[in-house]
Amino acid sequence: MSLRSGIELHTKQLGSLAPSGFFFALHIRFAMPLLNAQTYPKEWIDRYTEEVYALRDPIIAWGFSTIGTARWSEIDIPDPFDILGQAREYGMHYGAAIACGPMKSRTIASAARADREFTDGEIAEIASIIRMLHKITEPPRSLTDAQVEALRLIAEGDRHAAAAAKLGISESALKARLSGARGALLARTTAEAIQRARDYRLL
Repeated sequence: MSLRSGIELHTKQLGSLAPSGFFFALHIRFAMPLLNAQTYPKEWIDRYTEEVYALRDPIIAWGFSTIGTARWSEIDIPDPFDILGQAREYGMHYGAAIACGPMKSRTIASAARADREFTDGEIAEIASIIRMLHKITEPPRSLTDAQVEALRLIAEGDRHAAAAAKLGISESALKARLSGARGALLARTTAEAIQRARDYRLL
């Protein structure tokens, strides 16, 4: 199974356990996650984004201060903006939060439902999925020299043909190196791969 397929499978499993949606941010480094996803109602996502609630969210604050699991109702971090109260307007009455990984590469997730608290078993299952997502998306500690060279030339502004000529390889070989770097960094574009390589001090 490919990495992408594995991520999709675990994300689908998570969706089946969170009827009112879920959120995860994997390997948060330098305030940015390597990969994130959310299926909360669009209206809530829009409000959350517009109000920059990520900086004030008690669930996020809990996730950076704790490793483990908790129901939203058990988290006693102050919520002066009533973010959890506002979430109820969108059917997110009950939730579970999960945090794992070291502080320098923390993963934080939450799942919601409208009808009842999550059971201990459901929380354990959600946590298992999040820990697996954290494990399979562990950022690389290094790229190959060939991948670094290819990314560096593109980062410096060279087009594919020029970069390939400087490296003495075909353009298709250059594209293969860039594709390998994108795959290792879970990046959709070369520009994203360059930024992540810089963030992880690989470039």
